[in-house]
Amino acid sequence: MSSDKKRVQFRAPHRLIDRTDALADVLGEDRTDVLVTALREYLQEAAHDDALTQEIAAAYYDDEISFEQLKALVGAEEAANLRVLKQQLDEDFIDEVADT
Repeated sequence: MSSDKKRVQFRAPHRLIDRTDALADVLGEDRTDVLVTALREYLQEAAHDDALTQEIAAAYYDDEISFEQLKALVGAEEAANLRVLKQQLDEDFIDEVADT
């Protein structure tokens, strides 16, 4: 993992933060460690959710996210597959327009 870190700030319900702090105490970690672990695990699980992967792919096909963002979300191999499919779709569209 990269040693570069970015500071973020967000608001969360008190109860959620209290639970995070309690878990951090049990684990002997700080709040940030617990939140980073939770976020990492959530993103990992989300990358394997078929419906969400389809939404991510659609965003990429519609140029709403970059290839680098796509790769960060679904991994290098899946991103490469989606890029090839996008290129094929673009070529098919161009062929269809040329035929009309």
